[in-house]
Amino acid sequence: MSEQALKPAFLGGPWMRENVFLGMSFRAYAKSLLTPFNAIAAAILLAGIPTMVFRFWKGLGAATNLSQTNPWGIWVAFDIVCGVALAAGGYTVACAVYIFGQKAYRPILRPAILTGFLGYALVLFGLIVDLGQPWRLPYQFFLTPGTTAVMYEVGWCVFLYLMVLGLEFAPAALEWLGLVKVRRLLGSLTIGIIVLGVTLSTLHQSSLGAFFLMTPGKLHPLWYSPFLPIFFFVSSISAGIGMVIVESALSHRAFHDRLDPAAPVDLDKITLGLAKGGAVVLFAYFFIRLQGLVASGRFDLLATGWGAWYLLEMLGFTLLPSLLFAFAARRQSARLARLAGLLTVLGVVLNRFNVSLIAFNWNVQDRYVPSLGEVVTSLTIVTIGVLIFRWIVNRMPVVHEHPDWRGAH
Repeated sequence: MSEQALKPAFLGGPWMRENVFLGMSFRAYAKSLLTPFNAIAAAILLAGIPTMVFRFWKGLGAATNLSQTNPWGIWVAFDIVCGVALAAGGYTVACAVYIFGQKAYRPILRPAILTGFLGYALVLFGLIVDLGQPWRLPYQFFLTPGTTAVMYEVGWCVFLYLMVLGLEFAPAALEWLGLVKVRRLLGSLTIGIIVLGVTLSTLHQSSLGAFFLMTPGKLHPLWYSPFLPIFFFVSSISAGIGMVIVESALSHRAFHDRLDPAAPVDLDKITLGLAKGGAVVLFAYFFIRLQGLVASGRFDLLATGWGAWYLLEMLGFTLLPSLLFAFAARRQSARLARLAGLLTVLGVVLNRFNVSLIAFNWNVQDRYVPSLGEVVTSLTIVTIGVLIFRWIVNRMPVVHEHPDWRGAH
């Protein structure tokens, strides 16, 4: 590894052309942005950003369908509760690679960490949109800490884990910038950073479920359980596996020109390896959910409409993908494993929506339906995440290794 090749890059001139404008002149780069995908993204942003401005200008009452009866909407259910679960691929793959020594998954580590980092950043952004007054965020940490509140622990863990994810992804950015000494220093701290990240994830994934322990009269009995913290933690692992399978398939298709032909990646083999883990984790999750139902003794509710909805979640989006994962691993079918991964992601989203929105306040007359502004805002947040992800992957060594740092931590 030559020092000349790794010398710090200057943010200008040829470096800017090669590393920011993808080897094109500014005019050619600007012209390359005129694509159907960018046009759709621009339309979403043009609708979403003014909608968010309107929310801060007029408040929640004018911009949402929230009320005193239904104070939580899709911004909590999707942007936060689902977002935290779907961003779990970072700690899941990092734990497999660095703690359990599964080096075969290294090619998908950085995309998973980047997805997790952006996911948590957008969770924080969605929380700011939902609560307003972002300048008051430091209050719970430094001015009026509520050490007996579940959300105090969740807030601290998410805040710290976001910083840890930033450190986990920083080597890619440092390699891109050519900052050799800082990159080496951070590489020497990798194991400690990963262990801290896994610890924080274990805490806040389960604590997010513990938050709903305070709502026994509001959450439907089929979803309410004293085991909610365990449900949330185990399902976050399955969500992480499912998201990594889906995201890696999409990334390798969308960014195939960024892959290193000198170091080909057998994505099917990686997917089938993840399928084995997904089968075990999902079956364990299905089993503990059954234990929760047995403990509640509310089998009579299975004969109701809510019971049918519960069974759809349990059988169609938990047990079925578990069996599909096992069948895919046995038959060596990566395509089937990807289908199971997609069903897993949809199942975790469905469960989080059920717990935080659909089966929440199930017995009130004033049922909540999100406003158009709420839907547009959520779609805008997702679009921002996709655009940032694409910008980074097209420039930094994410789906490929930097030639001067092959095999480095």
